[in-house]
Amino acid sequence: MNTDRSTKREIPQYPEPYWRDSISLPSFPKLEKDITTSVAIVGGGISGITTAYLLAKEGVNVTLIEAGKILNGTTGHTTAKITAQHDLIYDELINHLGRGKARLHYEAANEALHFIKNKVKEYNIACDFSEEDAYLYATSPQYKEKLEKEYEAYQQLGINGELVNSIPFDIQIEAALIMKNQAQFHPLQYLAGLVEQITKLGGTIYEHTTATEVEEGSQPTIKTRDGFKITCDTIIACSHFPFDDGKGFYFGRMYAERSYVIGVKTKKEFPGGMYLSVDNPVRSLRYTAVNGEKLVLIGGESHKTGQGTDTMKHYEALEEFGDKVLGVEEYRYRWSAQDLITLDKIPYIGHASSGHPNILVATGYRKWGMTNGTAAALLLRDIVLKKDNPYKEFYTPSRFQADPDVKQFIMQNADVAKHLISGKLQIPTKRPEDLANDEGDVVTVNGKRAGAYKDEHGTLHMVDTTCTHMGCELNWNRGDRTWDCPCHGSRFSFDGDVVEGPADKPLKQVKEE
Repeated sequence: MNTDRSTKREIPQYPEPYWRDSISLPSFPKLEKDITTSVAIVGGGISGITTAYLLAKEGVNVTLIEAGKILNGTTGHTTAKITAQHDLIYDELINHLGRGKARLHYEAANEALHFIKNKVKEYNIACDFSEEDAYLYATSPQYKEKLEKEYEAYQQLGINGELVNSIPFDIQIEAALIMKNQAQFHPLQYLAGLVEQITKLGGTIYEHTTATEVEEGSQPTIKTRDGFKITCDTIIACSHFPFDDGKGFYFGRMYAERSYVIGVKTKKEFPGGMYLSVDNPVRSLRYTAVNGEKLVLIGGESHKTGQGTDTMKHYEALEEFGDKVLGVEEYRYRWSAQDLITLDKIPYIGHASSGHPNILVATGYRKWGMTNGTAAALLLRDIVLKKDNPYKEFYTPSRFQADPDVKQFIMQNADVAKHLISGKLQIPTKRPEDLANDEGDVVTVNGKRAGAYKDEHGTLHMVDTTCTHMGCELNWNRGDRTWDCPCHGSRFSFDGDVVEGPADKPLKQVKEE
């Protein structure tokens, strides 16, 4: 662990997840030649790594590529709850899809939890795995009613739950719903154990290898940014947002949300358990063991990517909540995460589209990536091996539920249109020279809109703020020092490099004339 980190109440200068800061992961080479493999997996997070492990264990020739370092994306920025309690979801699924499909969602998540538990035991992975009860709690009468309906859904589905009227914090609540025997862990330590198994089983991993496009055919080919090709029988896109849309139009069928986490040492003892409020603003609480102490992880403050207030305000709100409830003694970490949410809140897992039998995707985990990502891997393995799987139709990306898909599709795309227009009408008042060190903003350069960031040394980094995906205008994210798209969630570094899709091309550089 980084021992130089400040232990004062000052906010950490840079966002860095505890998970990444507390482990040394193995490094893998960059792909520098054309290769042939049976299954090519794009994306080195929980879905990609677990799928690679499962297929390698079946004797399949597997190659996994990652654009940066493995486990540095959404998986490395999670709160790492392993639970089938995915917020208020089961009453909604019963009403929209029926009891049978709602039960499938629970069973898939529950099987994923037990898969992780079994692998930790099988390989003796030291990853701070602990069984914890998961709580949803309501602080208003309106959401108490929603919790009571969710409890009724638990009873209909045979879920082990309990409705109570208190939680072990100084928080006035109306009710809480417990899902028994869930779990938490250190996700990167766990997945490092699976990475070790992949290499032992003959799987191959390449880092700093960016997939850019697919050449279709009986043996599809992935082209990389450096001009190399991977020819294979099956492509699996586990790259958070699918790197190749495959005419699935995923950008119109999902929206991106950012949420925030702080890691703090508290004055009051954390009582154990995992907690999530169902009212707004949402608050998440759990702990992880660090050198015999409890580091408390406080999360929440969700909003659509590229929209909303100054992002640093979200960290401040979480610190204020933590101080009120537990007393913040040391402020050690802060980070944010991006999650993709589908029209019906169920992940898209399976064939990218009906016309692409050799291209599979896994995306849209709605903040519950540990169980959904593992469930995805188990399903993807069975699709590749042509085995029956009870969840195949439930998760198929080609599904369309008239309710609620139509309503959500109209709402999300109306929001995109609003931000596309409003961004074009914005007239910047600042100029690059107006910026202080470590400040970014939309400015006027050469009479046109541009994005500028002046780093801590006073060097200017200027880019065209038009998103390379569909032309929306980007907004500055002060908390992460990135340019974020309010339309489809693409994100870029202050130098213009792609951080999150669906964009796959960097921003243009801008220079003053």
